[in-house]
Amino acid sequence: MPEFFPRAKELPAQSPLFWVTHKDRYLRQLLLKDIQEETGRALIVYFTECETSGAQIDTGDDVYFSELLTACAGKPVDLLLETNGGMTDAAEKICALLRHAAPDLRVIVPRRAKSNGTVFALCGNAILMGFESELGPIDPSINGIPVEFVLNQAAAFGPLDVAYADAARNQTRKLARDMLSTGMMSDRQPAEIEETIGKLATRDHYHSHGSVIDMREAVALGLRVIEHQPNDELWRKIWLLRTMYHYDCRQNGYAKLFESATVSTAVAMQKPQGTS
Repeated sequence: MPEFFPRAKELPAQSPLFWVTHKDRYLRQLLLKDIQEETGRALIVYFTECETSGAQIDTGDDVYFSELLTACAGKPVDLLLETNGGMTDAAEKICALLRHAAPDLRVIVPRRAKSNGTVFALCGNAILMGFESELGPIDPSINGIPVEFVLNQAAAFGPLDVAYADAARNQTRKLARDMLSTGMMSDRQPAEIEETIGKLATRDHYHSHGSVIDMREAVALGLRVIEHQPNDELWRKIWLLRTMYHYDCRQNGYAKLFESATVSTAVAMQKPQGTS
């Protein structure tokens, strides 16, 4: 009978108690290495538990990204990404890290990369997507109110709110423009890039911030997408790895996992105030 994942020919170098304590990570990294062997590229993972943790891209994430990228310096890199989005300032810093440390970058979105997670996806030369994958609009909000609403109804808001909304919109559009014009849309005319940004960063084309941009829609936007069918062998490995991250986060109370073949850092979910 052929061997199936997981498997190993030798006993682990760690003590049995240590290995068993960290077995989830070792098993994920075993599959992660298998994917690397198939693609010929370093694989790093930024996974957030999207359903219950409330975890978002924040100003502490850059330290973990830096550690992941340092470990695969000089190699072509795939980033496996799952996030609902988060802070634009933090996303801008991480985009700069990705561009500096991984000029040959692809972004893998097995399930979702929404809001500023979509901005991360724009950092790559290509986005790997399947039927389950979704990106989302990148229009920013202020206290839950889309900046487009503030700017379109300026008389209903204070001048500081309007100025802040305008700055937030410009920051997001500039970041997307920089990523696309020097990355996956570098061979396109500026007008084409502006059209894509206009659809992604306003409510004119996608009327909800939660709108689903699947792989066909992403292609229609002009993004460079590598499409994978459900029975594709590589995609089945990627989906299995993604499922392991989702399960392990829920079981162990992790809000985020940053991982590569040699690096692994977990960020615990925050307990509600008043609990012990």
